[in-house]
Amino acid sequence: MRLRVDVFSGSEVGPFIPELARLRIAVFREWPYLYEGSLEYEEHYLAKFLACPESTLVVVRDGERLVGASTALPLAQAEAEFQEPFKKAGLEPSEWYYFGESVLEAAYRGQGLGVAFFQHREARARALGYRRAAFCAVERPPNHPLKPADYIPLDTFWQRRGYSKRPDLVAWFSWKDLDQPQETPKPLVFWLKAL
Repeated sequence: MRLRVDVFSGSEVGPFIPELARLRIAVFREWPYLYEGSLEYEEHYLAKFLACPESTLVVVRDGERLVGASTALPLAQAEAEFQEPFKKAGLEPSEWYYFGESVLEAAYRGQGLGVAFFQHREARARALGYRRAAFCAVERPPNHPLKPADYIPLDTFWQRRGYSKRPDLVAWFSWKDLDQPQETPKPLVFWLKAL
């Protein structure tokens, strides 16, 4: 493997949007997201990173092929659903740098790239003057029928990175699960860290 990790922002994100949309759909089909997705929605969702000069896109390429990516931007530039729990808790969204998704093809997992995603996004947040970072992850019922028997949650990995789970900060976001006829709202619980 000839892996290369690079960091981009703002208008530099544009050339990666089609491949990133494809990768997001592929990885988020897996548990716990079970996301059906569409290229049209993905390209619309990813446009905010292109439009925001303070955005961050960390990409992993094997040769010229995109095999992993991680995003971030100021929380104040993220969707209202992600800002709302902070506002309700009396936390100012403008003080937080929000880490979006980290997606990586299965063959490339377990090689330290998840750690690199956090390191690069945290470094970018600090360079922009942010002292707090946040991300959220979907919470599924423990007895969900599609949960793989061998699933290992990422909580321990995130705790090792210095993040603390905040069950009181929950964003609600809707998407269509693979096994469902329509979109349903899902809870996404936040994890926070002082940088």
